[in-house]
Amino acid sequence: MTIADIRKSAEQKMQKSIEAFKNDLGKVRTGRAHTGLLDHVQVDYYGTMMPINQTANVTLIDARTIGVQPWEKKLVGVVEKAIRDSDLGLNPSTQGDLIRVPMPGLTEQRRKELVKVVKGEGESARVAIRNLRREANEQLKKLLKDKAVSEDEERKAQDEVQKLTDKSIAEVEKMLVTKEAEILAV
Repeated sequence: MTIADIRKSAEQKMQKSIEAFKNDLGKVRTGRAHTGLLDHVQVDYYGTMMPINQTANVTLIDARTIGVQPWEKKLVGVVEKAIRDSDLGLNPSTQGDLIRVPMPGLTEQRRKELVKVVKGEGESARVAIRNLRREANEQLKKLLKDKAVSEDEERKAQDEVQKLTDKSIAEVEKMLVTKEAEILAV
């Protein structure tokens, strides 16, 4: 493995961490309904846990209501229970074979809770990025120990990894600030 391989690998993994954080932010709702909100809800489909969008049609009925129509009539109760039991704080209601999922308005307290959740997600993303930096630095030290690179090359590569880390964490911070402003906007 070369310094370039280590740097490229670290950069790709950091980018994946940022993408994962972006997806997590997308799940935090701001009072408006969007179908992606239910993407991580798992439904017990004949003994197999599956994402809700693989067992039902998920559509927007209006700006504050999501419609979920299971493909099989006997799944209606299972899907409704999965939505109710998810960590999203939603209260679905069934009308025939259509499950309506209204988005409750956000209270001041709920907004503050969501900001805490978002900050927690941000911290997790930063920790993941720092762990990737540590991994890359350990690989660089191993190259130095094996005499595959000089001390100067290793130090320069560590500086580059640190710059990548700083850039990635700055990107996470920027996304965090944007999402907080979005949540707190009434």
